[in-house]
This record gives sequence, C-alpha cells and structure tokens, in this order.
Amino acid sequence: MGESMEQGASALARLRGDFFGGLTAGVVALPLALAFGVASGAGAAAGLYGAIVLGLVAALLGGTRMQISGPTGPMTVVFASALVAVGGDLGMAMAAVLVGGIVQIGLGLVRAGALVRFIPYPVVSGFMSGIGVIIIALQLAPLLGALPSSSPLGAILGLPGVLGAFNGEALLLGLMTLVIVFRTPMSISRIVPAPLVALLAMTALSALAGFDVAVIGEIPVGLPELALPSFSLETWTTILVLGITLGMLGSIDSLLTSLVADSVTRTRHHSNRELIGQGVGNMLCAFAGGLPGAGATMRTVVNIKSGGRGRLSGVVHALFLLALLLGAGPLASEIPLAVLAGILIKVGVDILDYRLLKLLRSAPRADVAVMAAVFLLTVLVDLIVAVAAGVMLSMGLIIHQLVAQASLRIWPVPREAGEGEGGRAADMESGVRVIEVGGPFFFGSTSQLLDRVDQVIGTRVAVFDCSRVPFMDLSAQFALEEMVDRLKAQSIAVLVVVPPAIHAQLLRLHAPNLPAALLRHDLAAALGEARALVAPAA
Repeated sequence: MGESMEQGASALARLRGDFFGGLTAGVVALPLALAFGVASGAGAAAGLYGAIVLGLVAALLGGTRMQISGPTGPMTVVFASALVAVGGDLGMAMAAVLVGGIVQIGLGLVRAGALVRFIPYPVVSGFMSGIGVIIIALQLAPLLGALPSSSPLGAILGLPGVLGAFNGEALLLGLMTLVIVFRTPMSISRIVPAPLVALLAMTALSALAGFDVAVIGEIPVGLPELALPSFSLETWTTILVLGITLGMLGSIDSLLTSLVADSVTRTRHHSNRELIGQGVGNMLCAFAGGLPGAGATMRTVVNIKSGGRGRLSGVVHALFLLALLLGAGPLASEIPLAVLAGILIKVGVDILDYRLLKLLRSAPRADVAVMAAVFLLTVLVDLIVAVAAGVMLSMGLIIHQLVAQASLRIWPVPREAGEGEGGRAADMESGVRVIEVGGPFFFGSTSQLLDRVDQVIGTRVAVFDCSRVPFMDLSAQFALEEMVDRLKAQSIAVLVVVPPAIHAQLLRLHAPNLPAALLRHDLAAALGEARALVAPAA
C-alpha cells in the first residue's frame, strides 16, 4: 500500500513537473516564434504555426523525451534564404520544407543519427557563430526602425543609409528591449522569462505613448488552413537543394540539442527516432504554412530546469501556444518590430560560441583556420556550403596528419655470419633489401612508395615489411600490386609481410600479383626465406 502511494506521488510530481516545464517553455517560445516568423519573411503567424505543429509532433514521436522543438535561429536563416531564392513564393518555399522533412525521415531510417557526433567541433563552432552574426546583422535595420534586408552582407553594407534615416521611437523601444533581455536578474527570469517581460512592457509602452513604429500587423485567428506546397519542373533542382539544406541543418541542430539535454539530465536520447519525429513534424509544417524548425536548446533547457522530464511537457508547450493563437491574435498584431529585433539580437548573441572564441590564441592553428573559414562562408556565402567546406577542410587536415605519420625506409639485409668471405662493403650485402612501410598505408601515402621503389632495382629479393601498418585501403593495395609487378619485371623476387588482418583482406581481393604464395606474417622468417632464395644464385 505504501509503495503504491509513493509511486502515485512520484507520478503526480512528474506530471506537475511536465506541466509547469511545458508552460514555462511555451511562455519563452511565444516571443521567439513571433520574432522568427517575422524575420523569415513568412509572417508572425508562420512562426506560431511552426512552433505548434513541430512542437506537438516532435514531442509525441521524437527520441528525446524532454526536448522542446520549434523555429530556431539557424533554420529561420536558411528558410529566409530559401524564400528569397524562390522569389518570395511561399508555396515553393514550403515545398523545400517538405523535402527537408523527407530528408530527415530518410536519415532516421538509415540510422544516420549517430553521425552528428563525427562533425568536428571547429565546424560546429564556426557555423553557430556565423548564424549568430547573421541574426544580429539582419536585425540591425528593424532595431533602428527601417525595413530589414534579405541578406547579412546587404544589411551590413546598407547600415550607413539606415543610420541616416532611423526612427528614434523604434530605436528607443529596441534599446530598452535589449536592456531588459540582457539585464533582467535571473531570479525574475525564472518566474517570467525576460523576452516575455520585454515583449509585454514595450508593446504596452508603444501603445500608450502612441509611438509611430512598424508593428507585426494582422495575425490570423484560428487554426491554419491547409496549404499545398508547389513547385515546377524548372525549379525542382532549387527546391531539392534548399530542402536538403533544411533537412541536414535541422538534423544537426536537433541532435546537438539532444546531446545538451542528455548532459543536463544524465539520460540518453534515441537519435534516429528523433530525426524521424523532427522530419514528420517539418513535413506537416509545410502543409500548415508553418516555419520549419528543430530542437531548440534554450527552450529545452528551460523546460528541464522547470521540471519537465517527459513528452507531456512538449505537448503542453504546443497546446499553450495554440490557445494563444486562437485568442490572442489581435493583441500580438500590435507588437513593434523593433521589440522583436531586440529579442532576436539577444538570441544571436547567445548563439555565438564563446567557448572557442576565448581559446583563439591558444587553440591549434589548423582548428582555428577551419572555424574561421566556416564562419566566413556561413556569413558571406551559404550555410550548407560552409558546413560541407568545413568538413572537407577537417578531413584534409586529418589526411595531412596521417601522411606525416607514415614512414618509408629501404635498407639492405647483411649476410649472416660465416656466409661468404670478408672483402668490400658491397660484398657484405646478401642481395636482399627490405622496403619498410610504417604507419597508415592509404591513398595519401602511396606516392612515397611509388617514387622510391626504383631504389631496389638491382637487388635479387625485395621484402615489403608492412607488419607495422595499422590499415591499408584499396588505393594502397593497388599500389602494392603495381610495385610487385614492376619488380618481377626486373627479375626480382618479392615477399610481402603483413599483419593477419591485412593478410586476409588481400586474399579476399584475389589480386593476381599478390597471391598467397607471396604473403607472410613474420619478418624474420621472410628474411630467412629471402636469403635462401639468394643462396643458389650466389
């Protein structure tokens, strides 16, 4: 009886924690959803639709029980770029969102969720810092009361013109918003989130003072209408590229947030299920006209700190936003854009990766170079290009380090004691030379061997000592075959010493120039056999 009562009390505590956690996360999500919707170019309502649909579906189907999903800074930036790329056609932009959801589901089905752990940290750091700078740059014009630019570079280059014609009332609201979101004590933020305080206070001030500033405008009240994504044969390649970008970015963004949730709660998420849940949610966002999103780090941490531990917290978060959408649309329409700009600038500042920025002087130069390249490409070119280039640069650096670890040494085997008589130094050689290969033997290190194999021309037997090679790829196997063939053409006998694992690997190839008769496991035995081959000729 006592045990059942304890279980009931524990279940009630979990329900209470999920309810208050989801409610708090919903309060935090409201201003961000509105701000992201406006920043994307699709409208404030699109931000709310995305937060509700994705937040509900990902909570029910995802693999991270306490994660709160919705529009995020990186996804908003990519969607805004997509909307510009398709000429402002919302139907085509939603087709890209649909493709992105399908990509996420596909990644989950092929169990690619664990691959996010293999993205180098400098790539993630440069990408996130670049996103933070993009958000800040795009919100400078609305903060000053001007129309926002569609690109970060355009926003920076157009700043002098904006400064010359700023709206003083909008700037006042924006600066006061920044003060609130940056300086509100944590004791107050735990009760009422600072972005919500700024949203309510500055909207009230603007209305009471009669400020002439740009506002969100009319927000539809009620459930979103079903919208069909559209594309044509002329635009399908653009839609496909944008969709893959959204899918890849949403997957990375969500799984990184899942890792954060794991570290806070000491639990483990199911990455592939999380990708499927996020994919289904984003697909439904495309039909609801909602902004695509991902797992949101700040809202997830707020949920956990407020007691959320289960899927119910994400459901409560989505239902809270739905209730506001059904009844508070007219009130939200009067929110000044400068206030939302101030809130988003705080988001951009929080996204910057201060952990690596503080280590710029002491971190390895190669990692700093990768981070800087990804950062610049993110801000100036394209997000998916930045991530792809960063991963390729990191791979290039790893290959360079592996090549540096590879070694090649060619040395003659002396005669054994009592073999022949003393004389010239050349007479002390047995006619056997060892080509010693050490370290990784792969496509990056094969050129060393191919360039120096001619040094053994003129000997009678060549022994390839690959006993210290940890792995050998197909390029190295073909290179080894080519060298054996060249030596045989010079009437030089060849033996190859390899570890057992590589021995089995070579046998599976059925390579004509690397038959089992040439392969050995032990170097000493191979040298003895090589001397025996030389002895009859001597």
